[in-house]
Amino acid sequence: MNDALLDRLPPPLPADHIVALNQPRKDLHTERRYEWNGWTFDVPAGVFLPGATSRVIHQRLLDGRIDVRGRRYAAMGVGLGVEAVVAGRRGAKEIYAIDVHPLSVDTTTRHYERLVGHREGTTFVPVVADVFDGFPTGRRIDVITFNPPAVSQKVSEDPDIVRNVCVGATLVERFFTGIVEHDVLAPGGEVFLIASNTADLRTIVSDAVALRFRPQIRLRHDWRDGVLTYLFRFTREGGDA
Repeated sequence: MNDALLDRLPPPLPADHIVALNQPRKDLHTERRYEWNGWTFDVPAGVFLPGATSRVIHQRLLDGRIDVRGRRYAAMGVGLGVEAVVAGRRGAKEIYAIDVHPLSVDTTTRHYERLVGHREGTTFVPVVADVFDGFPTGRRIDVITFNPPAVSQKVSEDPDIVRNVCVGATLVERFFTGIVEHDVLAPGGEVFLIASNTADLRTIVSDAVALRFRPQIRLRHDWRDGVLTYLFRFTREGGDA
């Protein structure tokens, strides 16, 4: 089954096409605002604005296609904090807002406190961590989402842009390895990861399979510019998925 799925995935786009498609916005180091679902978020300099691929995850959290109600949820690379806010509004049991960037975690915390606040039965946990290095020991997660900076070509020398756009497939391999080594995923747990053919999709999925994750394609979206985006659901062998 995994070989058949891998055969369905496209190779990365040509390097020059990837670089052209991922030219960074020039306002990253300015104060900005972001609006979605009737909510307004202030965006400090250095914190990334969500793009269309992030909104795929946001919408599915909101409408329950990624179900977090009553479950323990981790938003990896939480950035601005939209996922955490949606999960709080949807009644997640525990919400772990994880990012390597301390300002992003602080920004998420502020937005969560303003747009969700205290809710009985829901715990919000901000976490500054390099993938799962720094994640609280012994915590088990039912649902993890990740929109990784997996673009396969370096599009800037700015470390903030690299961190958010083009670390590459090696980061995703570390993500899956961290789940296993830190024993993060609860029995029956789900990992939702979104990536496109600006990344090396076959390597990403192959690395996960080598760690006994089972992939499914939940969405394939054609942006009509050569980019094909895939939303994957991964479960782990031995879990009750």
